[in-house]
Amino acid sequence: MIVLSATVAAAIRRAAESAYPEECCGLLLGRSDRPGQIAIVRAVAARNVSGGDRRHRFEVDPAAHFQLLRDLRGSNETMLGHYHSHPDHPATPSAEDLAMAFEPNLIWLIVAVSRGCSGDLLAFRPNEDGTAFLPLRLQIDVTGSVAQGN
Repeated sequence: MIVLSATVAAAIRRAAESAYPEECCGLLLGRSDRPGQIAIVRAVAARNVSGGDRRHRFEVDPAAHFQLLRDLRGSNETMLGHYHSHPDHPATPSAEDLAMAFEPNLIWLIVAVSRGCSGDLLAFRPNEDGTAFLPLRLQIDVTGSVAQGN
């Protein structure tokens, strides 16, 4: 199960609405200190540097990605995955998403945005051979206990 801080969920939704009609993107940070539970406690927005149509594609700025990995050295947080939006499409992985799913351990959070308003926020992970996405159970933590490490 993926547990997402309500504060982080709200920040992702705001980023998606702000980027509309283009896709927003960013990186997810947290920890997996309980068996079967991954806690996402922070989202870091990144520039969408896709060379294609940014209404249907995203690419996290590689410089921001590598800088974040350097910044995480020695911390108790890890990069768990990334998020992006689907403007005027459902929050389900697209064929473009599947083609970019190189790392099977990363979480993909997708938020639907319709006419500038965020909707469903869903979590996925690529299967081991990269041929499909598997849905993950996502729980939004409104208590703040995830952010505090509880």
